[in-house]
Amino acid sequence: MALHGERETYVAPRSKSASRRTGNAYAALDLGTNNCRLLIAEPSYHEFRVIDAFSRIVRLGEGLGHGDRLGDDAIERTVAALRVCKTKIESKNVVRARLIATEACRHASNGLEFIERVRQEIGLAIEVVDRKTEATLAVMGCAALAHPKAGSVIIFDIGGGSTEVAWLDGQTGPAGICPSERIRAWDSLPVGVVTLAERYGGTRVTHSVFEDMVEEVSGRLLPFALKAGAAAAAPNFHLLGTSGTVTTVGGIHLGLERYDRRRVDGMWMRGDDIESVTDWLLSSSLQDRADNPCIGRDRADLVLAGCAILEAIRRAFPANYLRIADRGLREGILMSMMREDKVWARRGHA
Repeated sequence: MALHGERETYVAPRSKSASRRTGNAYAALDLGTNNCRLLIAEPSYHEFRVIDAFSRIVRLGEGLGHGDRLGDDAIERTVAALRVCKTKIESKNVVRARLIATEACRHASNGLEFIERVRQEIGLAIEVVDRKTEATLAVMGCAALAHPKAGSVIIFDIGGGSTEVAWLDGQTGPAGICPSERIRAWDSLPVGVVTLAERYGGTRVTHSVFEDMVEEVSGRLLPFALKAGAAAAAPNFHLLGTSGTVTTVGGIHLGLERYDRRRVDGMWMRGDDIESVTDWLLSSSLQDRADNPCIGRDRADLVLAGCAILEAIRRAFPANYLRIADRGLREGILMSMMREDKVWARRGHA
């Protein structure tokens, strides 16, 4: 079993269906406070081609805003989702996988007990990563969307139980340069959409409550803002966000009748457009939010907490533009494994 700071990868036994595949697939699992997400991909030219994916809202960290233990119902929901992931991994020709858990398992007093249960019952070795690893993987997963002429970029990932922020300094270099080499400063705030919504409420969020959330996050963000304050003065500076919050804001802005990753991933938003979406959310009822196809019932009580975190970041680092990424930890995991295995070098593409 992998504990904090240790590295363990899982290699799935090959099933009959896997033996019929000729590719070499990699699997990445991100078990967060709110979501369980799996991505399986094969290397392609400098990147990878997704061959299977899975995502389910499990709310593993439900209740952690008030306590320190994973709840029984949350554990059962998550175990059920992980069984689906195990089946998908075994159905593909997976040569290597990295399965990570983040803030919920880091924070919960029974987090490692849960990890051990998953190992014994399902056969998945999940690694509880530290905050620096999580921030680095988030950067690796979405840094390709940073504007190549931007002198600095603030990249952030708003999670269910924590929020990672990183200062990416210097313009994009050659394709072979790992984005993690450009990280000048980073931080992990122990606050996310689930924990914040549980403390302040997510059903009816007034302007006053919203400002209280922003103020709390701003206080937690201050040490990083002091270290990375110079970023905003760099040429072509912009924000780059990866999370359900920013993709939701992007989808609402576009007026999508159904969420479409192809239209949201990589889109640019101006500050006043973000404010317009936030204002609409603040004036909406819980049912209005649940009915919106880019939010849904499972996230209707969380979206404004996410917007409060986004607003705190925007106030700390004023930028004309935010670029939205529908990619993140899983993609970072895949890229890091493929780099380590030198799959592109073997193909003569590195």
